[in-house]
Amino acid sequence: MKLQLRQEVIKADFLVIGGGISGLQAGITAAKAGMNTLILEKANTKRSGNGCGGNDHFLCYISEYHGTDFEEIMKEVMDTLVGSNQDANLFRIMLERSYDMIQKWESYGIQMRPTGTWNFEGHAMPGRRKYHLKYDGANQKACLTQEAKKAGAQIMNKVIVNEVLVNAEGRFVGAIGINIREEIPEVVIFQAKAGLIAVGEAMRMYPGNNPAYIFNTSHCPANTGSGAAMALRAGARLVNLDLPSRHAGPKYFTRSGKGTWIGALTDIHGELIGPFIEDIHVSRELPDPTADVWKDCFVKMMESGKGPVYMNCTGISEEDQQHMRKALVSEGCTSINEYLDQYHIDLRKTMIEFGQYEHMFYMNGIDINQDAMSSIPGLYASGQSVGNVRGDITAAAVFGDLAAEKAAAYIRTVDDYDITTLPIIQEKIHLYQHLMRVEPGANWKEANTTLQKIMEEYVGTKVRSESLLTAGRKYICDLRGYAEEKLQADNSHELMRCLEVLDLLDLAEACAVSALERKESRGAYHRRSDYPFTNPLLNNKFQTITLSEQGLTTEFRNRIK
Repeated sequence: MKLQLRQEVIKADFLVIGGGISGLQAGITAAKAGMNTLILEKANTKRSGNGCGGNDHFLCYISEYHGTDFEEIMKEVMDTLVGSNQDANLFRIMLERSYDMIQKWESYGIQMRPTGTWNFEGHAMPGRRKYHLKYDGANQKACLTQEAKKAGAQIMNKVIVNEVLVNAEGRFVGAIGINIREEIPEVVIFQAKAGLIAVGEAMRMYPGNNPAYIFNTSHCPANTGSGAAMALRAGARLVNLDLPSRHAGPKYFTRSGKGTWIGALTDIHGELIGPFIEDIHVSRELPDPTADVWKDCFVKMMESGKGPVYMNCTGISEEDQQHMRKALVSEGCTSINEYLDQYHIDLRKTMIEFGQYEHMFYMNGIDINQDAMSSIPGLYASGQSVGNVRGDITAAAVFGDLAAEKAAAYIRTVDDYDITTLPIIQEKIHLYQHLMRVEPGANWKEANTTLQKIMEEYVGTKVRSESLLTAGRKYICDLRGYAEEKLQADNSHELMRCLEVLDLLDLAEACAVSALERKESRGAYHRRSDYPFTNPLLNNKFQTITLSEQGLTTEFRNRIK
């Protein structure tokens, strides 16, 4: 099959890569600041990314609700389940700007107080103030898309970005995209003074709960860490790739939204497994926080033979059950409600088994500064692509907004750069042509599932060691070599999947190297059998990784307080 090449170079002031929550908010702010703004999205901005179906918790600080002592609030929120493992200066920026973002979203038509008042629920400990605003985000992507177009931002859907371009000075100057709207893919070159990577985290790197259903993931399965991968290849610094994250929810029914459920975690006999509540009669004001504190309780209980663990809603009121069912719609978990209705399941009579989902790169990615800029001048990052501030819905919106503000000032300091002579463009076109060759080859699923098994067995979340990680890295590199040679695509869609797998392979090797260099055990999922202790000298330090001509190199930097 032939590969088309658009002759025209598309130019913009500000190129936004990814049309999720963060990318759309950046596009709105940039266009209103007068920049020629172009948003590129592999799907459709009206329904794409992790916020496609909605969200229902927005971490924020509202003075009229929480009080005016911001320093006290900052300290308290940093001590919650969302406060650890990030740079405090970025977390401060997020909190300080959160209320302004809420007001903006309300002006876009997003229901930030559907009950008519500020309603805070979930993700909180007994006796503590709550910081997660309960809102209705079911229409958020449509509202943000409409506002971006109204502001004057241009949107190109069905365009994947495979590479960011840097010049000899090392600054961002553009990107290589592929238009996948038609069966025959079209390579499109973009030139810009500044760019934002706002794509999703890396899913599909580890086996899911149902390995036969590769797209049954807790977050968007089209998110394959491509933003972090292309940033790494361009020379940007990544952070925290060695510290995995996992989500939880209804077992085998892989949907996020754990904090939306109102119930108690119990064993099969209805006995509580955590110490934070007195009995199963919980309410929306304070459901059981055990899973937020003991994140791997579902795995540990099964391994010990004391499982399974159930979400026990039999003690809640009918009013709270209806409230929860409505909140699942706001969260985008409509399929859960449809399943309950289809099989006539009454949650006040039936416990639902919960389980833990696959590892994902959540808070593992690009290292940004206080201006949301990566280590590459002119290249910004926000949302799930970022590794040093929690990439939840608030951070996505706030840092997309901030990046656009800073980019508006940055573009006045640089000149246009003719990108057509950059050799990487022809190198990537040659790769695309090879993948689209007529001769038969391997399907992308073969490479993807093989990578998942390598990661599970050699770079896993149960045990790690020098020997396992060293072998795992070799197998990943071998697989990449086979994939680059053997993968073959018959159309635009399959080309996209092939490139996603190659991105996953780049991140997988970086993860293995980072895990190998962290000579300690830390957290629930980085357990080194050869270094079973947690090294206190590495407390408040982040491990970074960069790619240069010498290969992948790591170092530890201080966490910014």
